[in-house]
Amino acid sequence: MRDYVILTDSSCDLPAEMGQQLEVTVLPLTFQIQGKEYANYLDGREIGFHEFYELIRSGEQSVTSAVNMDSWMAGMRPLLEEGKDLLVLAFSSGLSNTYNAAQLAAKELKGQYPDRRIYVVDTLSASLGEGLLVYLAVEKKRQGLSLEEVRDFAEQTKLHLCHWFTVDDLNHLKRGGRVSPTVALVGTMLGIKPVMHMDNEGHLIKVGTAKGRPASLKALVDRMEKLAVEPRRQTVFISHGDCPEDAGRVAEMVKKRFGCKTVMLNYVGPVIGAHSGPGTVALFFLGRER
Repeated sequence: MRDYVILTDSSCDLPAEMGQQLEVTVLPLTFQIQGKEYANYLDGREIGFHEFYELIRSGEQSVTSAVNMDSWMAGMRPLLEEGKDLLVLAFSSGLSNTYNAAQLAAKELKGQYPDRRIYVVDTLSASLGEGLLVYLAVEKKRQGLSLEEVRDFAEQTKLHLCHWFTVDDLNHLKRGGRVSPTVALVGTMLGIKPVMHMDNEGHLIKVGTAKGRPASLKALVDRMEKLAVEPRRQTVFISHGDCPEDAGRVAEMVKKRFGCKTVMLNYVGPVIGAHSGPGTVALFFLGRER
């Protein structure tokens, strides 16, 4: 069976060490803060994740950059030159043009490397939701599944990959147009926290609210109880916007309620954190539906 490589982008928010262990190639997306552009590497080599969130807390605003076809081609071409086929698992088309740019790059490179296979999957996922799909795809690859079989697995699995999250400060969602200024003002005054998820089109959708931070964290685990398939046997991912203690509380609730043995925590990277802000906590697992 011909060898192939799984590529993704840095909005997958995998820990750098895990990315290396999984042997995936990761395209760093970019963002700007304080007038300087940074590449969002998984290891935070250009700006630390805590440092990034401290700047956001101090009032700095971060702007993300649209990835282009040339960036994807630069990441794909060396692998094609090595004779590898490619499976690209890209950031949700509902939030970014990352998938579309990857598709354009794949189309261009297929003409230049007609003997190579290049498939691009719109994960309709973000942060460690995308990361969890990458993790599961690598598991299938290591079990001996072919490129086409892993591609089909990713397509069949992505709409069962549940994203449930809450934020501590509604003003960041207001700036991104996710909630209205009135909702942000009233919610902040009353201590109301949104409970949100990713829908089947890869958009962030507000589903409910909770009164206070503890209730909003518990609401994520309650959603898992309603939707998860055999949660005890699952690997669960949790990402956070520089609030590891709150993410840890969710992890403990998940372990206690469902008996999950593997729960992995990591930062929401700057590309997504620019929009969600500090205090975000997101829970990712496999469910009957999103």
